[in-house]
Amino acid sequence: MNAVDCAGVTKSFGPVRAVRGADLSIEKGSLTAVLGPSGCGKTTLLRIVAGFERLDAGSVAVFGSVVAGPGAHLPPERRQVSIVPQGQALFPHLTVAGNVGYGVRRGPERDRAVAAMLELSGLARLGDRMPHELSGGQQQRVALARALAPSPALVLLDEPFGSLDAALRAGLRADVAAVLRASGTTALLVTHDQEEALSMAESVAVMRDGVIVQHAPPHEVYRRPADLWVAGFVGSANVLPGRMAGPDRVDCALGRCAVAEGGPGPLVDVVVRPEQVQLVAAGGSPGGAEGVVEDRQYFGHDALVRVGLEGGATVLARLSGAAPLPPGARVSVACPEPVLVFAPANAGA
Repeated sequence: MNAVDCAGVTKSFGPVRAVRGADLSIEKGSLTAVLGPSGCGKTTLLRIVAGFERLDAGSVAVFGSVVAGPGAHLPPERRQVSIVPQGQALFPHLTVAGNVGYGVRRGPERDRAVAAMLELSGLARLGDRMPHELSGGQQQRVALARALAPSPALVLLDEPFGSLDAALRAGLRADVAAVLRASGTTALLVTHDQEEALSMAESVAVMRDGVIVQHAPPHEVYRRPADLWVAGFVGSANVLPGRMAGPDRVDCALGRCAVAEGGPGPLVDVVVRPEQVQLVAAGGSPGGAEGVVEDRQYFGHDALVRVGLEGGATVLARLSGAAPLPPGARVSVACPEPVLVFAPANAGA
């Protein structure tokens, strides 16, 4: 039995169709991310699952029980669902322990349950503090602990790290994912941040224009995107026009490349990830292309190099741990790994 089953979920706000027949199933005990650009309908879908919005069509089932559908709408408080909002929304007049225990039924086990959740969330020594005495990351942990304390069937996280600085987000993501897995709670994360979705979730549902266009493990979404749009949205991608040179070869600005899967026609768009692009000294890559380094961004662990190719095309190459090549350096460029090909973006124009 799945934790959540959304079938044909549709929701409009006046003339705007926010969700257009979205289908999404979430396995029990998993952490699933709904990833998409702003305005694609992902937060509306989350609010429908939570019960904050009534759907226009379709259905939502939580652990096999229909909570929303034709003639049915179970109120939020009866769905055994907790939500971690974009802002922590902590009660400023309550201590950390008071916030965490707010939704737990009073009784002899309440203090024990709160203490256990504080320990699990790394807040054991902060129970007596007030929210304003905490850092942003600590406040986010309290918000998560409060959501988990009542032992909900499902936790919904709505862009939970958006208000935190970049340096804090990376570490907190790993901590939050670890807490969710340790508690065994099923979680649905809504985000527009590709790195967040790929690093935290066990499965990623990519949403566009109110529809789930691909739902798969993170590595599959990145390595085998459903279409050209997904390829460009999830991670960086070089997109080059190409012509198939057989069932498993394509000619493009990088020369002749192997193809991961057969092309949709003679003319295609070729997708090459920056880490697939290989740079060597000029003349050192037979069958590739020649180019000149136009720009570089050095990050320590890797460098992102932009190369202008003969013929006018430009590609990005990600070089792991390499000393950055200076602008103006002549290089040979190739792609030794199989590339992805899709029907050209303007094929229907």
